[in-house]
This record gives sequence, C-alpha cells and structure tokens, in this order.
Amino acid sequence: MTRLNIKSLLANVEKPARYVGNEINSVVKSITDDTIRFAWCFPDLYEIGMSHLGSLIMYHLLNEQDNIFCERCYTPAADMEEAMKHEGMPLFTLETKTPVKEFDMIGFTLQYELSYTNILHMLTLANIPLLKKDRTKKDPLVIFGGPCAYNPEPLADIADLVIIGEAEEVMLEVLDCYKKHRSDKDIFLEKAAAIQGVYVPSFYEFDYKEDGCIEAIVPINEKTPLIIKKRIIKNLDESYFPEKPLIPFLNVVHDRATIELFRGCIRGCRFCQAGIIYRPVREKKPETLAKTAKNIIANTGYEELSLTSLSTSDYSALKVLTEDLTNSFAQNRVGLSLPSLRLDNTTMDILKEVQKVRKSGLTFAPEAGTQRLRDVINKGITEEDLLLAVKNAYEAGWNQVKLYFMIGLPTETMVDVEGIFDLVVRLEHEVYHKRDKQHTHPLKIGVSVSNFVPKPFTPFQWVPQNSMSEFRAKHRFLKEKFRTKKSIQFNYHDADTSILEGVFARGDRRLSPVLLKAYEKGCKFDGWAEHFKMDKWKEAFHECGVDMDFYTLRERHENEVFPWEHIDVQVTRQFLFREYERALLEKTTPHCLAQCSACGYQQTGAGGLCP
Repeated sequence: MTRLNIKSLLANVEKPARYVGNEINSVVKSITDDTIRFAWCFPDLYEIGMSHLGSLIMYHLLNEQDNIFCERCYTPAADMEEAMKHEGMPLFTLETKTPVKEFDMIGFTLQYELSYTNILHMLTLANIPLLKKDRTKKDPLVIFGGPCAYNPEPLADIADLVIIGEAEEVMLEVLDCYKKHRSDKDIFLEKAAAIQGVYVPSFYEFDYKEDGCIEAIVPINEKTPLIIKKRIIKNLDESYFPEKPLIPFLNVVHDRATIELFRGCIRGCRFCQAGIIYRPVREKKPETLAKTAKNIIANTGYEELSLTSLSTSDYSALKVLTEDLTNSFAQNRVGLSLPSLRLDNTTMDILKEVQKVRKSGLTFAPEAGTQRLRDVINKGITEEDLLLAVKNAYEAGWNQVKLYFMIGLPTETMVDVEGIFDLVVRLEHEVYHKRDKQHTHPLKIGVSVSNFVPKPFTPFQWVPQNSMSEFRAKHRFLKEKFRTKKSIQFNYHDADTSILEGVFARGDRRLSPVLLKAYEKGCKFDGWAEHFKMDKWKEAFHECGVDMDFYTLRERHENEVFPWEHIDVQVTRQFLFREYERALLEKTTPHCLAQCSACGYQQTGAGGLCP
C-alpha cells in the first residue's frame, strides 16, 4: 500500500481542510490481505459531498464490517488539482492518502447529471482508464448508484456495475460476492448480476430503429436477467443509520445533524422522480428517531438537527416527535430544522414551537403560477392554501419567505408564466399591505424559477422539453415583470445547464462518446455556472454526430422503448401513462393516504400505505 505525503501540497491551496482527513468520527483501519478496500468517491467538492446523507450512511455502514475499509475521495478544486499535477501526485483518499488506483472498488453516487464529467475527471486524476473495456484486472471496479442510476445508460461504457435501489440493502451482498470471487473479475460480475438490484451494463446490447429510437434491449446470454428490479429497505426501523457521523473541519453546505423520518412520498407530483423511485412510503417510529437524534447530538455537539424527508409534514407522528426533541434539546438550545413542509394549521403550530430556539426563513414551492397548471402537475395546493400559510407565518413572526416555481411545465402557456408574477404580487398585497397594524416588520419575498426537466419514471417522461429560446423568452418576460417590484428578489436558473441535464436524464448509450469528447475539451464542474462551457458541449455533440434535440424536443409515443426499459422500479408504466393522460386533461389524482392510485406497487410499507 502506497501512502502519499501531501504536506507539500497544502501550503498552496485555499482550503487544505478539504484534503487532510482525520475529522471527528472518521475511520482508519488496519489493512490485511483479506481487507476489501472501497473508495467512496463524490464527484464534487468536499463541501458538497460531506453534506450528502447517503454518502455518510454508506461510509459508516461499510466501515462497521470487519473485512471492509471504506475511504473517501472528493473532486479536488482547481488549485489542488494544479498542485497535484505539478508534484505528479495521483488522486488519493482522505483516510490513508492512498492512491485511488490501488483500491478494489470505486463507488460514485450519481446525484446530478451534470456531475458526470467530474467522474471522468476523478478517474483521470487517479490514472484509471475511463472506459470499462480498457481497464485491466489490476484496475479497480467502478460502481455507480444513486437517483440518476435509474437511467445509467449515458455512463454504460464507463461502469462495471450499477446499483439500482437503496444501496444499504445491496452493497454488503455485492461485497460478500466480491470476497468470494475477487481473483476473477469476470466471474464476479457474472455472479453479482444475479443479485437483485445489480445491473452490469456490459451484459446488455441495444438495438436501434432507423429513426434512432430503441428497438430492443437484449441480454447477451440466457444467464443475464431480462429485468433489473430495484432493491428497497422494507423496515427502516431495522435499517442502519450512523449515530456517530463525520464532523467536517470546515463549513459545508448542510453543516448540521440529520435524521431521516421516512422514505417515499404520498403526494404524486407528476414532475417528481423521487416520489416514484423511492416508493412506497416507509416511516420510522418516533421512538426510533428520538433515540437516534439524541445520540447524534451527544456524539457530535451540533446545534441544529434537520428532520428530513421528501415531505416532512406528512410524517404521521411529527407532532409527537418534535415535542419530544424540543423538550430534550431546549436546555442546550439545539434547534430543529423542518424542510419540505406543506404548511397547514397543524404544522404551523409545530413550527411555532420548534422555532422558539432559532427562527429561520420559510420556503414554499407552488411550482406553477396558475391553478390550472398546478392541477396538471398534481401539486395538490391552491392559491388560498398558499395565501393562508404565508399569512399565518407572517403573523407568527416570520418575515422572510422563499417561493420556488418551475417554467416549461407540460401544457404551459404565457398566461401561466405571467401567473407566477401575479400570484407573488397578490400574495405580497394580501399578506403585507393588508396587514394588521401591530405587524409592522417588512415581508421579504424571494422568488426562484427553475427550468422543468423531464425525468425517467415520471408521468412526464414522454413530454418534450422547452427549447433554449423558449426558456430564455420566459426568463426575459419574468425579469421585466419583476423589475417593477423592487421589494421582491427574483432569480432564475440558467437554461443551458437545464438543456444538458435534459439530454442526459433521458439519454442512452450513444451519449458516452459525447461525454468523453466534452471532457477532452475541458468540460468539468458543469453544475457550477462559472465552469460551464456550453460551446464545448455543442462541439462535442457535433463531432460525435449526436443531436441534442432528439433527446429534448421530441415527444415520445406511448409505446416507445425507453433506455431504462429494463429497470423495474415496481411502479408500472401503465400507471405513469395514465397519470400523463390525466395531466393533459387537467385532472388531479388524490394522494396515497386519501385513495390508492393503483400505481402497481405490491409491497406493504410501514403505515399500511400499500395494502
């Protein structure tokens, strides 16, 4: 094992704490010949990766196994990259400063399509061939997982294997299989492919029609499964969750303790991929969460605890849990953070109580400016709901509100776009200008507009995305409208990155050469506006003979074979198309607690949501 001395590099970089390791609760193990060495790689800066809950769970879960040593690696910033190249030093892990190339496996979590070039960049810095076919038996196996792995095809030429579903449920089985067959990678991949939730891209071939659409996805032999079924944790109370999580040495994006209330979502918003791929809803018991939370705070000293989920206010025991935690933490002034709330009278009462320790701004996501379009996307809230929620919050002492909207949603017209402005102005007038005289503090409203990107395994996987010119016209329109309202802060997401995200979200294997070409041209950190190079991406698509518009502007027909057709998320295609048809008719679908929507999921979840 090679241990690199990185001291000479740290004097010349802006944030050396990104690279030194040795954080509180980090793990260093003795290594034997039997140890499986796993490099957990996050394709972005340390501050982003250290805020990702899934990475922390997997890091501690793997390190609790006797024969596995999981070490971390993040994408180095430009100054560190330059220093490493100057010294001829390869990419290394934080725990032991070992070159990543010396590990048995490298795991990347795919959280965002625009991080894909950073994966190539990290492999290059590690001196590992980018393409699977070019690697030798001495090179590490490259593994992908995470939400973007539900359509792994743009990375099919790079991946050795892909985890479909919740990795805590799969990885120990994969590593046990590797322990038995580590002497022969081909046999290992063959055996691993038989594990539910494991996809080996090289075991499948794609046949195409003359029009460029997919004809069929074909396994290479009879041993290869036709369909890869996702893995889920059936009982979250029995699942692993670290009570001594890593504590960073510098400020990170989410610098606080976190507990996970439940997975899945009852709401059924038609644009939301997470609401489908994480079904069914599985709750943790409040006593389990309270015990975990108290242990984490005792083991870390954090002054804030986030109760996280896709829709926190839907947790059935939220009031009981928050009362318990508020009473337990009051003396030490540990605040609670409750993101993803749908504010009604009950949740407002809870917020009033927990925010006695620390009051922050509130965030609402109407998503669309008109009720018609909110019905199309099945958002399940009305303008009256929003007005009442913001009014109640303002009267309770909150004076900062953030509102999130999307443009480019299916069936959207300029009336809907203008509705964003009209809704915000009406909200400000009703809540602030018609306020009771005793409430004199100003109401600060921030409006953020993102661009709709159709995602796999959603009812909108069939729809065309807005073009660059359409997005920009809508941005200009809203920018001019909000220019007249100095009291409202308006910002919007760049259209270029949304278009590229749309290409890779629904793309296939023909994008792998484009990805490689763009990286050769200097594309990396594409999710950062200051680094994004759309001109280079366009050159890469042109030189590879791939049309971006084929993936973004084209409406898919009902029975088109998608690049993810061989992935089973246990929600039926028929349900998704039925929801798409209901969207076009502007019909809403009740949430799961109100009425079963027959999505096809047969597994009984905690709380009895899928009988």
